[in-house]
Amino acid sequence: MSDKIITCLWFDQDQAGQAARFYMSLGLPDSHIDAVTASPAETPSGPAGQELVVNFTLAGRAFMGLNGGPAFPQTEAVSFVIQTEDQAETDRLWDAIVGNGGRESDCGWCKDRWGVSWQITPRRMLELLNDPDPARATAAFQAMMTMRKIDIATIEAAAERALHSNP
Repeated sequence: MSDKIITCLWFDQDQAGQAARFYMSLGLPDSHIDAVTASPAETPSGPAGQELVVNFTLAGRAFMGLNGGPAFPQTEAVSFVIQTEDQAETDRLWDAIVGNGGRESDCGWCKDRWGVSWQITPRRMLELLNDPDPARATAAFQAMMTMRKIDIATIEAAAERALHSNP
């Protein structure tokens, strides 16, 4: 890995490799496991020889998964944001994460089974939230606030209604 700054994700016990392999299965381009390092000695999280660190690249960005034990669980303070191109990609990623032991949350957020938070964010939704017409942007935002998995057509329809109600 040549990145100067690498995000480290702390996992409980032996979960870093499981998580990295799952992230590779999402089909994001330029994603691969780069290296797996075994612990040379016993640590508080496990015996010598146990997988300690998994370095991986996800969509071109370097990460390190550390099997550090249960001391520091994941929180929403850090999340992966995936900007999707269409509803099919939004549905595929959401269903993969939630369907593999994850949990739904609000406004396009979900958690994978390891507790890592994801924001499955359609680019079209971002365009509508940044619409120069404040009524359209507000309508798109209000529609988004009612959702778990983002439904692009519903957000577009809300923005369109706002356009026609403000001549």
